[in-house]
Amino acid sequence: MSELADDIDDRRRSIGARRNPETEEAILEAAEALMAEVGISGFSIEAVAKRARAGKPTIYKWWPNKTALLLDVYHRRKPANVHMDTGSVEGDVFAFLTGVFAHWGDTGAGQVFRFVIAEAQRDAAAAASLLEYSAERRIQSGEIFQRGIERGELSADIDVGLCADMLAGFIWQRLLTGRIERDPGQLRRVARQMVRGLEASGA
Repeated sequence: MSELADDIDDRRRSIGARRNPETEEAILEAAEALMAEVGISGFSIEAVAKRARAGKPTIYKWWPNKTALLLDVYHRRKPANVHMDTGSVEGDVFAFLTGVFAHWGDTGAGQVFRFVIAEAQRDAAAAASLLEYSAERRIQSGEIFQRGIERGELSADIDVGLCADMLAGFIWQRLLTGRIERDPGQLRRVARQMVRGLEASGA
């Protein structure tokens, strides 16, 4: 595991050890329900606290800002099949793109993530929460390319973190410009083009 991953785990343990699981679940369920009912415009820490019957100080102790809480709600909704091991890098990238775009397009998750990105542009605390979340996802997405190296599909000297950044950059750009891609044929072309320049010699 990388030093970044170790650092994230350490920080999570230092915070998470004080959490009451039942209270945490009640807060997350309340936040998720509010998002479904009123959307971003009606979402607030005050509303979550009231619905969960939890104190605002408790919420702020575990989630330093609204963005951090929204990111946890967003991640709870994320389907497990986004990070599948299909046996090939191209297949994994296609599965990732298909899963993320379906998640964004079929639920309110795309709206949530657009809001989080917007908040991060104007608020340092929101930016820090997004940066931490993105660092964790970068590690997870990087495993797609690490598996490719181990299978001999990809060159051994590629930077898997940079590959993950390129993948994230593509989906974020599509989200922010309102061009969520749902056509499987086009997504396969995107996956093929992303991977083609990374193939090991003779693969």
